Amino acid sequence: MERLIHYVWKFRLYSSDQLRTVDGIPFSVIDPGIHNTNAGPDFFNAKICIDNKVWAGNVEIHTHASDWNRHGHCSDDAYNSVILHLVENADIAAVFAKNGRSIHQSVIKIPDEIRNNYEYLLHSDKEVPCLDRIFEIPEIYLTAWKNSLFIERIEQKTNHIFNILQQSNGDWEEALYILLCRNFGFGINGDAFERLAKSLPFRCIQKHQDNPLQIESLFLGQAGLLEEDDISDTYYFSLQQEYSFLQRKFNLTPLESYLFKRLRIRPNNFPHVKLAQLAMLFSQGEHFFSKILFADGMDDYFQLFSPQISDYWQEHYHFKSQSAKKEKRLGLSALHIIIINTVVPLLFAYGKSKKLNQFIEKSIFLMEKIPPEKNAITLLFARAGVDVCHAADSQALIQLRREYCEKKKCLFCRIGHQLLSNPGKIDKFADK
Repeated sequence: MERLIHYVWKFRLYSSDQLRTVDGIPFSVIDPGIHNTNAGPDFFNAKICIDNKVWAGNVEIHTHASDWNRHGHCSDDAYNSVILHLVENADIAAVFAKNGRSIHQSVIKIPDEIRNNYEYLLHSDKEVPCLDRIFEIPEIYLTAWKNSLFIERIEQKTNHIFNILQQSNGDWEEALYILLCRNFGFGINGDAFERLAKSLPFRCIQKHQDNPLQIESLFLGQAGLLEEDDISDTYYFSLQQEYSFLQRKFNLTPLESYLFKRLRIRPNNFPHVKLAQLAMLFSQGEHFFSKILFADGMDDYFQLFSPQISDYWQEHYHFKSQSAKKEKRLGLSALHIIIINTVVPLLFAYGKSKKLNQFIEKSIFLMEKIPPEKNAITLLFARAGVDVCHAADSQALIQLRREYCEKKKCLFCRIGHQLLSNPGKIDKFADK
């Protein structure tokens, strides 16, 4: 409940005429201060007025007044600058700073409507408790929140790319390689494909980019998919022979094949097919990252990421049997996913790293040109009347669901804030 007191104080949702110290002295709030999410007092640089005297300093908040001593603030120099101790329950009458100064203490009352609505949002068993009231939020407000959520999500992906870059000694080509491999796992095999990329150094791929068969053998062999004994297939044996040579050359240790899931996935997403597609991508020559940076529009990206797969894989999904001939290029929705999860974050990260706004703007432009993703999350919000116009919107709603709704961070969500800070609009919200 301490978090709710923070919220009420920060947004001034208390009744001003109830602001009194435990000694009965009324006070007013000039500035609640800056919310501190790190160690130290909860709010920095607050200003309050008591008996016509302005106090400037920090504010500490607890559920119980005795928490001041229990948390050791009475012996911590960092709390000498606290001017107000806000509590819900004043179970002790006074608290003191380490320097011996008595600190003004006040009981703050959380309005019943806000408390009840917060309890409902926090403990409801609904997937998203506020969805049945979301229509009350003005569209312009929802649009602004979606824009912020999209940037928040792409910033998270950017930080992940920066971590990869750090491990890759700043090599953008290698960062692309690891990220693209992961995303070619399309969710279910994402972790396995990333492990594969990290176990197969990009320099090995670079040295054999002019030989598609060798690159294919590296991917399939490193995935442990060339170690089966019950296969009599000429192409399989040629891949096996190539990998055996390259394994010794680069001192490679293959992964266990069971890491790559094949059950309950569509044949086009079988790991053999996806790895063969990856091999063809990296057989297109050098400077793949530069091609991504300077591709001119969506058509260029579609052409870049959908090269024709080798003849063998047009008639196979794995090594054990032949199938009807099919090109097996990436479908439109799969291409969109690759652009959303690989191209856009890389453009954004590169633009941010090099302070080149044109790449950041290009990444946002691409997202607004791609149709919204269709999944359980976007459908949930769409049914509630939330507009989902393009991929930037769908990414925003994924961020909202995973980072706010699932984590019950309603106090940090602008939708939750609107519903909680306007209790008159949601009377008896908890009963609905």
